[in-house]
Order: sequence, then structure tokens, then C-alpha cells
Amino acid sequence: MKTIKVTALLTVLILAVGCGGGEPQSAKNKAPKVELNAFQLEHGIGPITEVVTISEIDAAAIEKGENIFVMNCSACHKVDERYIGPAMVDVIGRRSPTYMMNMILNPDEMVKKHPEGKKMLAEFLSPMPNQNLSQEDAHAVVQYLVSLKK
Repeated sequence: MKTIKVTALLTVLILAVGCGGGEPQSAKNKAPKVELNAFQLEHGIGPITEVVTISEIDAAAIEKGENIFVMNCSACHKVDERYIGPAMVDVIGRRSPTYMMNMILNPDEMVKKHPEGKKMLAEFLSPMPNQNLSQEDAHAVVQYLVSLKK
């Protein structure tokens, strides 16, 4: 009888120690590596999957974009200075219009998966909130930002 109890106890202990879930805790906490294609690396991750160009000045779109920027973006972004987020002047020299639209439309994924988005989050320590703009509104904001180019 004593042998059965000892065997049962040993079996329970072996199962308890041996059933730790298969992989170390540190491996469970690591996010899966995201593979981005060349377009995504250059133009960001989001709903804009074709290159956006701003070739001509559209005064109405710039005015609309400025109004949206003031209402939705200016709490964190200033034109000529770093604030909660980066300064917007000459942003077109740092990022493509497509990248800027994807950042505006999909900031959550951009700061989690895109190398530049991750760098920005590490530098500014505050993720950009999703303003739930339409693609048309995001395009207007980008036209406004392009108009700021020195």
C-alpha cells in the first residue's frame, strides 16, 4: 500500500514539474517578428497600398487639411517645434505622403510593427492616437503638411 502511495506521489510531482507549458516564460512574452515588404518599409503599414503623390497645389484641400490639423493634431504637434510629437515643418523631407497617410490612418500598427514608428515611439514616449479620419481627410492633412515645406 505504501508503495502505491509513493508511486502516486512521484507521478504527481513529475507531472507538475514536467508540465510547465513547453516554452520558457521569456519566449511566451516575445511578440512575433513582423516581416514587412519593401513598400511597407518605405510607405508604412495601413490602408494606403499605392504610392500617393501630391503634385499640384489644391488651396481648398490645404485649407481643409489645416482645419483638420488644428482640430485633431495640434494638441500634440506644432509646426515649427518639437512638442508631444515631432515638428511638422519639412515632414515631407523625412517621410513620403503615403507614409504620412498610413501613420495618420493606422498609428497603432505603425508604432507596434514599423521600424520608424517604433523609433518615434521610443523618442517621443507617447503613441499617436487614432483620430479616425477618412482617407480623404488624411489626404487633406498631408496636402497641408506638404504646403509647410520650407
